Amino acid sequence: MDDTLAADTLPPPAASRADQLRRLDALASPVRGTLRMAATCTVAAGWLLVPQAALIAWLIQQGFVDSAAPQALVPALAALLVIGLIRAVLAFGARRCADAATTALRTDLRKQLARRVLAAGAPWLRRQRSGALSELTGTHVDALEGYFGGYALVRVETVLVPLAILAVAFSQDLVVGAVLLLTMPLVPVFMMLVGWGAEAASRRQLRALARMGGHFADRLRGLGLIRLCGRGEAELDGIRQAAEGLRERTLKVLRLAFLSSAVLEFFASVSVAVIALYLGLSYLGLIDLRGGAALPLGTGVFLLLLAPEFYAPMRRLAAHYHDRAGALAALEEIEQALAAGRGMDRPGAVADPEQALRHAGRADASHPRAHPIATRTVDTTRAAAISLDRLGVRYPGATRDALSDLSLTIAAGEYVALAGGSGSGKSTLLETIAGWHVPSEGRLAVTPQDSRIGYAPQRPFLFHGSIADNLRIARPDADDAALRDSAEAARVMRFAACLPDGLDTVIGERGFGLSGGEARRIALARLFLRAPALALLDEPTAFLDPDTERSVLDALADFARGRTVIVATHSDVALAAAGRVVRLDDGERS
Repeated sequence: MDDTLAADTLPPPAASRADQLRRLDALASPVRGTLRMAATCTVAAGWLLVPQAALIAWLIQQGFVDSAAPQALVPALAALLVIGLIRAVLAFGARRCADAATTALRTDLRKQLARRVLAAGAPWLRRQRSGALSELTGTHVDALEGYFGGYALVRVETVLVPLAILAVAFSQDLVVGAVLLLTMPLVPVFMMLVGWGAEAASRRQLRALARMGGHFADRLRGLGLIRLCGRGEAELDGIRQAAEGLRERTLKVLRLAFLSSAVLEFFASVSVAVIALYLGLSYLGLIDLRGGAALPLGTGVFLLLLAPEFYAPMRRLAAHYHDRAGALAALEEIEQALAAGRGMDRPGAVADPEQALRHAGRADASHPRAHPIATRTVDTTRAAAISLDRLGVRYPGATRDALSDLSLTIAAGEYVALAGGSGSGKSTLLETIAGWHVPSEGRLAVTPQDSRIGYAPQRPFLFHGSIADNLRIARPDADDAALRDSAEAARVMRFAACLPDGLDTVIGERGFGLSGGEARRIALARLFLRAPALALLDEPTAFLDPDTERSVLDALADFARGRTVIVATHSDVALAAAGRVVRLDDGERS
C-alpha cells in the first residue's frame, strides 16, 4: 500500500469490542476539534439548566410565599430570559458543529474507502458485487453519522451534566440526592443488555441491505436478458421478498431502539415520581427525614425541576444507543470487506480466479471431445418466420441510422448467417429482432407472434453467482441432467470440468474470471437450455480455437433442427456452416 494510504484513519480489523470502539472513535481524529466544540456547547447548555431552574424556583418562592413586589422580580426574569437565549444559541452551535464534523468525516471516509478498494487491485475488485461495494460507501458510511453526530456528543453530556445536577441535589437535600444516585447505575446496565441485541440486529440489517443492493444492481444491468428470458415477474418477486426481509430486520432494529428508550423512561419516571412523593409527603407533614428542618417551597420546586433534567441526557443516550450499535456493525462490515481485499495482495494469498480459469481454458485444446447436443433434453418448439420490410433503426441521439431500408425474409426453420464488416448493423439487427430496439421506420414481423426467442449476445451478461445459476436464468426448473447436457453441447464442460466445483464454481460480476470465449459458451449453453423457436447468436465462436469452434458449430447445427437460427459472424467456418448467408454491408440479400 502506498504512503497516502498509510496515513489513512480507516482502521484495520478490530480484535475486540473495546478495541473496536477505540478504532471507531479514532475515525474522528481529522474532525476532533469540531466535535469537541460541539460537545462543549452541549455540556455548557446542560450546566445552565441549574441556574435556570434556580431562578424559576426563586421566582416562585418570592412571588407566592414571600409576597415580594413585582418590580423586585424583574431582574430575575431578565436573567432567566438571558439564560434561555444562551442555551438556545449553544444548542444551535452544537448542532452546526456536529453536522459540519460528520459531513467532513463521511466525505473523508468515502475517499479513503475508494483508495483502499482501488489499492486492493482489479482481481479482488472485479470479484465483488458492485451493488454491495456501493453500500459500503453509502449506507454503511451514513450509519456512522448517528454515532458521531448523536451518540458521541450525548455520551459526554451524560457523564458531565448529571454529575453536576447530582452534586447540587445533595447540597439541597440528602434524600433526593440519594434517590438520584441509587437509580443512576440502572441506566447503563439495562442499556448494555438491550445494546447487545441491537448491535446484532443492526449487523443483520446492514448485511441484508448490502445483499439487496448487490442483487438489485445485478438485475438492473441484466434487465435485457431477464426480459428476453421471461423472468421479469420472477425477479420482481425475488426483489419483493428481499425488500420484505429487509423491512422485517429494520423493524427489529427499531423495536430494540424503542425498547431501550422505554426501559430508561420507565426508571426515570419512577424515580421522579418517588422524589415528588417524598417532597409532597414532607410538605404535608406525614414524613420527616430532615430532622425537623422545614423544606422551603422554592427548594422543593428547584429539586423537582432538576429531577427530570437529571435523566434527560440518559434518555437521549438511550435514543442514540442504537446508533452506536449500527456504527459498530457498519465498521465491522467495512473492515471485513477491505481485509479480504488486502489479502489478495499478500504472497501466498488465494489464487486469482481469472488465472485459474485461464489455465482451465488452455486445457480445452488438449482434451478435444465431441458431445453432440442431446436434443431429447430440450423441448421441440415451432420454428419462427421473420419478415423485414424497409426496416430502419436509429439509436437515440445518433445522427444517422444504424440500419436503413432493410428488407429481408427468413423462412421458418432456416439457418441464416449475417455477414459484414464492423458497423454494418449485424448486432443491431439481432437486438431489434430480440425486441431490444424499436424500429424508427419500416416493419418487423415474427410469426407466430408468441414465438419463444433466445439471444446469445456478443457480450453476454453473466451475474455474480455460480455457472449453474447463470444457466438456470434461462430455465429455472431445469434439472441437473438438462443443465449438464446443455453445458456439454456448448462445450462449457471443457473448462468447467477443470474447476474445483465444476458448474457450481462462482464467477464474478459480468463474468469476471472467464475469457471472452468461455463467456460466449455459457451464453450458448443458456440458449440451448431455453430451447427457443428463434435463436439469435452474435459471434458465438469468437475467441475460440479451431477445434473448439468446429465442435461448437456442430452442436449448433444439431440444435438448429426444427428451429430458426440467425448467426452474426466474421468467421468463414461459421459462414460455411449456415444454410444461407446475408451480407449487410453491400446490400446483398442472398
